[in-house]
Amino acid sequence: MSPTLPHVRTRLSDLAAQAGVSTATVSRVLNGKPGVASETRQAVLAALDVLGYERPSTLRTRSAGLVGLVVPELTNPVFPAFAQTIETLLSEHGYTPLLCTQSPGGTTEDDYVDMLMDHAVDGIVFVSGLHADTQASHERYERLRSRGIPIVLVNGFAEGIDAPFVSPDDVASVELSVRHLVSLGHRSIGLAIGPDRFVPARRKLASFTDSLVRHGLVADADAAAEHVVVTLYTVEGGQAAGGELIDSGHTAIVCGSDLMALGAIRAARSRGLRVPQDVSVVGYDDSPLIAFTDPPLTTVRQPVSAMAHAAVSALLTEIAGERAPRTELLFQPELIVRDSTGAAPAPVADDAAAPLAPTGAPTA
Repeated sequence: MSPTLPHVRTRLSDLAAQAGVSTATVSRVLNGKPGVASETRQAVLAALDVLGYERPSTLRTRSAGLVGLVVPELTNPVFPAFAQTIETLLSEHGYTPLLCTQSPGGTTEDDYVDMLMDHAVDGIVFVSGLHADTQASHERYERLRSRGIPIVLVNGFAEGIDAPFVSPDDVASVELSVRHLVSLGHRSIGLAIGPDRFVPARRKLASFTDSLVRHGLVADADAAAEHVVVTLYTVEGGQAAGGELIDSGHTAIVCGSDLMALGAIRAARSRGLRVPQDVSVVGYDDSPLIAFTDPPLTTVRQPVSAMAHAAVSALLTEIAGERAPRTELLFQPELIVRDSTGAAPAPVADDAAAPLAPTGAPTA
């Protein structure tokens, strides 16, 4: 048995149970013995991490290099999900990830780029970075490429940048949402979306307009604009936009993020309305824990795992000196139907119903 861990019997059994292998296999991994598949070895190492045990020094391998991972603020749960998945994949390939998180008024993307270049990183993955902002300069990415540093850009395509792009199909995500709500009988559907200078928001807005016209809910794009409220990708932004759409008579709201959807639900409840009986709400991302909200949120799942795998694969290809495709890889989203959407409420008559005449009374 391995001498590297005290209370070996208990810990070996714990690790074996966590990794789904035998204690003998755990022992072989801890002692660096051959004859263990790489997937099995990785499962045991992951079990060490999950259970809070420090890896024995004999199992620590020399890092293959440093890779920067630049993400927006972590208040939106989908970004920590991206970060965790990408970091895990990089670690499995021997690379040490350097996580760079942005926040309003804090370190900027350009500051992080300078720092990462100073650390001589082997590559950088940008998630929802300035490449998605149609008003931002591409200079930082051009500078990295001129120095031979591979980059991969996730969520947002920009012409002219020499890099692989990985994105969800934003057009399909809105089509799924609108089709679902139309199938439930909704005819007045609104969109709460972020600033349209960002590529994902712009694509969702165009898809929403096309969907309303296709389903006969509006006559043209100008009419569709009356059903859109641009706001921030926050709970507060969703609440403000949701309130405006509800007050203008919408019975269903498509949101640009799960956080916005939670804000729209809050707006409905503050008006004494029920979700989904009076107002249906659809989110976007399927962030961790979103299935446990009240009510559980119907949302469009962003394929985080598949996108993360593609981004890491493209980056490793570039680091190895080969050229990854420069076309944008689009990943299909999935509609996850839960309890925040339901049948459209019955229309309220304009005039109050006439009182019933007394029994036997003459009628007109």
